[in-house]
Amino acid sequence: IFHTHGASEAFIDSKKGKQSDSIIGVGSRLSYILRKKYGYNVIHDTTAYDKINGSIDRNKAYNNAAAGISEILEKNPSIEVVIDLHRDGVGNAVHRLTTIDGKRTAQVMFFNGLSRNASGNIDYLYNKNLQANLSFSLQMKLKCMENYPDFAKPVYLKNYRYNMHLREKFLLIELGNENNTVEEAKNAMEPLAKVLDQVLTGK
Repeated sequence: IFHTHGASEAFIDSKKGKQSDSIIGVGSRLSYILRKKYGYNVIHDTTAYDKINGSIDRNKAYNNAAAGISEILEKNPSIEVVIDLHRDGVGNAVHRLTTIDGKRTAQVMFFNGLSRNASGNIDYLYNKNLQANLSFSLQMKLKCMENYPDFAKPVYLKNYRYNMHLREKFLLIELGNENNTVEEAKNAMEPLAKVLDQVLTGK
């Protein structure tokens, strides 16, 4: 689990500079649940790939993340699943929220890069894992619908690659947005972990 935009994505009530209130803190919650409840071995990379020399630089974040994650994967070749956990940004008053088990819970959206634009394939962003990435996202979306019908937004498709070529089972997840609270974001990790376990184990 890692965060391309770890330094620049937080929530409406996050305390400035408090990592546990940021998307990295939410990733820590997901890591904990996957380890303790489901028994997975999890590496949580807390590197802020969008922070360069003390300043936020989102433009270079994906390149920085690619280098960092590639190194982790090289050292740990048995890693099966890679999750890039983001907080979405919508720039308006939309509040992506549902209720699960009586808790106010931020919604999730599975995001896929297609390595193509209106002119066709983007050759320098070739992704041999594209179909596997799409399949994994769709399985997650369908399992969410089965368990929690209002939890996951429609799968979002966009140009470019977003480092998804690094593994077949690569999820880029947009969690809630800037109008959600830290608690709502962290509440989403329990159902997300359950769905991920069901997809991976074929339950």
